[in-house]
Amino acid sequence: MRRREFIAGLGSAAWPVVAWAQQPAMPVIEFVHGGLTEPIAGEMAAFLKGLSETGYVEGRNVVVEPHFMAGHYDRLPALMADSVRRRVGIIVTVGRPASIAAKDATATIPIVFALGEDPVKIGLVASLPRPGGNATGFNFFAGEVTGKRLMLLHQMMPMAVRVAVLVNPLNSAAAGTLREVQEAARTNALQIQVLNASTSRDIDAAFDALARERPDALFVASDAFFAGRRTQLATLAARDRIPATYPMREFVAAGGLMSYGTDMADGWRQVGAYTGRILKGTKPADLPVVQPTKFELVINLTTANALGVTIPETLLATADEVIQ
Repeated sequence: MRRREFIAGLGSAAWPVVAWAQQPAMPVIEFVHGGLTEPIAGEMAAFLKGLSETGYVEGRNVVVEPHFMAGHYDRLPALMADSVRRRVGIIVTVGRPASIAAKDATATIPIVFALGEDPVKIGLVASLPRPGGNATGFNFFAGEVTGKRLMLLHQMMPMAVRVAVLVNPLNSAAAGTLREVQEAARTNALQIQVLNASTSRDIDAAFDALARERPDALFVASDAFFAGRRTQLATLAARDRIPATYPMREFVAAGGLMSYGTDMADGWRQVGAYTGRILKGTKPADLPVVQPTKFELVINLTTANALGVTIPETLLATADEVIQ
């Protein structure tokens, strides 16, 4: 996606755009999302808000160059090499593949990552309070709440036994997600069926398999590519009448049944604020990795009614948002 199209897509959330050629001295933020094909407007608005809180306004005194890889992780090394060659001011990365690619490409350009897993375990930082090196960021805790998501699904549908799990095999975090799911499944006496998808066509094929085998429910793993296909996933689940749980609210807003995860808007605001602080001179090594304090359970009651799923009153009472 070209830069002007990206900014235009943000609507009222976007700041006035000044032509790149007219502002050669402005610092450049290379924004690399491994999974999406286009921005999620709410998240990007929150990122720009956090950035503006530190005095940086897109098009006025900073340039944001977006790259949405749509799951084509093989293209990341070349993109990062180009960013290093052009000496961009900072690289913001979303997801493990993009974050690892940035870390492999440079030890000097600051990196602000947005992850769904522990950055220490995958070698991005030395520790959470003292990252060291040139990277810091936000852990959305998607991996850490995997077990809780499965528990909430079981609480919603206590008679469900067979649960399909959709993962992206190209995402190196998939193996860890499956370990967490299998451990939680043993605790709740659930049977797990693993389905893989790394393209839109793969998602269609996975739902063809679901239609044939009819599991009781579907667990969609946290993955940047799946976030970009949230409408497709929610539509297919509704078509095939498969109750599903997702990692973030945007899936439920697109018609999905339920989600549990970090308050994404708050997280993205903090990613933007960290980006601005680093542009002002703070070293990434001196900024602790942010861990979320706000989680939200979102339920789409309209979808539940369409699927014939009766939501327990106790679960509805604990939901942070009920979409009707």
